Amino acid sequence: MISTIIFFVVVLTAWILPVTLKVKRSVHMLQLNSYRNERYAKWMSENSSKVYSPAEMLYLVPVVILLFSNSDILILAVASAVFVLVFAAFYAARKPEKKKLVYTQRVQRLFGVTYLMYGLIAAVATGLGAFVNMGFAVVILLVTAVFPFSLVKLTNLINEPIERSINQRFVDDAKRLIQSSPDLKVVGITGSYGKTSVKHFVEAILSSKYNVLMTPESYNTRLGVTRTINEQLKPYHEIFIAEMGAKQTGDIQDVCEIVNQQYGILTAIGPQHLDTFKTLDNIKKTKHEIVETLPEGGVAVLNKDDENIMSYEAKNPARRVYYGVERTDVDIHAGDIGYSSKGMTFTVTLKDGTTEHFRTRLLGKHNIYNVLAAIAIGLEMGMTLQQMTVPVKNLPPVKHRLELKPANGNITIIDDSFNSNPVGSKMAVEVLGKMDGFRMLVTPGMIELGDQEYELNKTLALHAAENCDYVILVGKKQTKPLQDGLAEANYPESQFYVAADLNDAIQHMHEKAQADTIVLLENDLPDTFNE
Repeated sequence: MISTIIFFVVVLTAWILPVTLKVKRSVHMLQLNSYRNERYAKWMSENSSKVYSPAEMLYLVPVVILLFSNSDILILAVASAVFVLVFAAFYAARKPEKKKLVYTQRVQRLFGVTYLMYGLIAAVATGLGAFVNMGFAVVILLVTAVFPFSLVKLTNLINEPIERSINQRFVDDAKRLIQSSPDLKVVGITGSYGKTSVKHFVEAILSSKYNVLMTPESYNTRLGVTRTINEQLKPYHEIFIAEMGAKQTGDIQDVCEIVNQQYGILTAIGPQHLDTFKTLDNIKKTKHEIVETLPEGGVAVLNKDDENIMSYEAKNPARRVYYGVERTDVDIHAGDIGYSSKGMTFTVTLKDGTTEHFRTRLLGKHNIYNVLAAIAIGLEMGMTLQQMTVPVKNLPPVKHRLELKPANGNITIIDDSFNSNPVGSKMAVEVLGKMDGFRMLVTPGMIELGDQEYELNKTLALHAAENCDYVILVGKKQTKPLQDGLAEANYPESQFYVAADLNDAIQHMHEKAQADTIVLLENDLPDTFNE
């Protein structure tokens, strides 16, 4: 009896090893899916091989032995060995995480409740083993070791009322801070793409004259903006810049109700996150929430070259300020654009005829639009074009957004690996095409484009075929649309390679590099899309 108890304790100890690894993985994927159970469930259904590992087939071994043996010691010994083997398989199969799990208080609560549930499962198993049958106890442990992903989903559902209450308290605190700063000027920025770059450019220009706070990194959700306000907004700040992201209707309005922006920049509208928005019309409506929520006397800064922006008429009569490159009937126009490996030059002309020549280290026509949006806000804040030439000249590339990195040996990198989109990727490939040297593209393609994903990725491949000397595709299944696009363009098979993963791609990149090689890294998929 004592030996059986000892063996059962060993089983419990071994059991918690694979369970702990799998729970961590489950919580990480939930976090990457914004703690939204519907998105998490969709990811689970599309990634069953990650949710249920082939190594877990070993769990059948103790069950088979249970059917043909009455020896509790044998069953427990085999079960403990199996749990250790599965743990070893999980550990060996781990891949480097591009975005690591952030141990927020919410994550800690998720772990707490999940492990409490597993503690109850262990207690039930112990009771069954002591008073009913040791085999039943082992089966319960085996079954529950397979389903941490589902258990974490249940935990998230259980915790939802608590999280909603905590979040609302934080939101209310942020609203009070904004309301207690009547002289604070708030600039809201949204768009399907370009919003992060515009945020940095606005901050760089305005900081030359004012005390400015902007939301850091990708803190562009309701809670991200709330956290920035609560933790960083000080009485001496004169301007607050809030980036606003959205994945479903109402997301922008939720942020606007917190910050009460007086200025709203809408950079561009395109087919982003169609898996949640479903239609382009829903995206248009959602992005224009930043205009609809402007107060009387507010100002909407809009890209007039963007057809999707101009095809939607917001009801709010707030004053509009338009900027553009192609269209000249705008308040702020950029022309005479020149390109070089050191950046770009362009001339800005205002509606009243005022002109100024600008120079920037940035690359890509889309960055001209981003700078124009920032210049528009500078003008609204009382700055002149001439005052903005130095800040624009010194603008650093935003990390992973057409960031030109110093040459390493014979390779120069253009890092555009953050969240690729149809318009941005096309412009990035065009930038590569204008470069002198051996032009190489490394990409896994684009994601979250709904039922248009195949065609948009295929179009990217067709565009790449016209501008690249060599193409490396990352992921054999993920890049099937790009492979089809290259084939349709009759792109030589000797000039492209399909890599198993990013490490394989980088190794092949170095093997194929020639003198004066320019490499465009276009997109880097999150961990949820690893093959």
